[in-house]
Amino acid sequence: MNLTPRVAAVHDMSGLGRCSLTVALPVLSAMGAQCCPLPTAVLSAHTAFPASHLATFLDLTDEMERMLLHWRKLHVSFDAIYSGFLGSEQQIGILHRLLSEFRRKETLVLVDPVMGDHGKVYRTYTPEMCRLMGELAAGADLITPNLTEAAILLGEDYSSVPTGQAGMERWLTRLSLEGRRSVVITGVSFAPGTVGAGCFDRGSGKIRFAMARQEHGEFSGTGDLFASVLLGASLRGETLADATARAVDFIQKCVSRTLAAGTPVLDGVQFEPLLKELV
Repeated sequence: MNLTPRVAAVHDMSGLGRCSLTVALPVLSAMGAQCCPLPTAVLSAHTAFPASHLATFLDLTDEMERMLLHWRKLHVSFDAIYSGFLGSEQQIGILHRLLSEFRRKETLVLVDPVMGDHGKVYRTYTPEMCRLMGELAAGADLITPNLTEAAILLGEDYSSVPTGQAGMERWLTRLSLEGRRSVVITGVSFAPGTVGAGCFDRGSGKIRFAMARQEHGEFSGTGDLFASVLLGASLRGETLADATARAVDFIQKCVSRTLAAGTPVLDGVQFEPLLKELV
């Protein structure tokens, strides 16, 4: 009997910069899950590095198809399916097939609908890709959009992002699709100096918020780190509210430690020394 939860993690892999699979693999492992990568692409460094030193990029869409075929022949099953940044309409289609073929009744499907940040859609995302991402997210058990992605999914302008708790509760409820999926919105802040996340738990129907001190620094990959901790905690049986609070607290500690160490922003947050807190 396999007592270790098995997670199919559909992300890219960057050689430099802590994000995507280089975050999901160690975090999920530390939290007691087996992380099975289905890589979408391999990059020499994440895309926040200067454009003057263009990163290498290997598209693995065709290999994803072959991996799914092999997994199908092996009759593998997964306790969770977890997706992050997807590079094309074709890759979103592959995710649909992964869900239709490998999802069981008890499989937890977490879709991090990575489409943009700070009010802007990523340059690789077309309106059609955003629409398709919305369709993919509609079939998830749990989604983890940031404020920009929440606005995109709701068809709202970024300027309408709620600044108060009542407004954010309405957004969480709307994103739940009438309670059919759980939702965690990241980057929520109701007062200067604090930031965190709000969650809607489809099991209980309750909304909760978790806040922490806001650190003066922004790092790529913190969304991947947040979603990975959230998933790991959920697979251990923690409630969504507790898992959200754990992820918010862990991100704050990692960012604080990174700033104190003077780590270059492009390197991402130093989470490795704090992994023991997740074990």
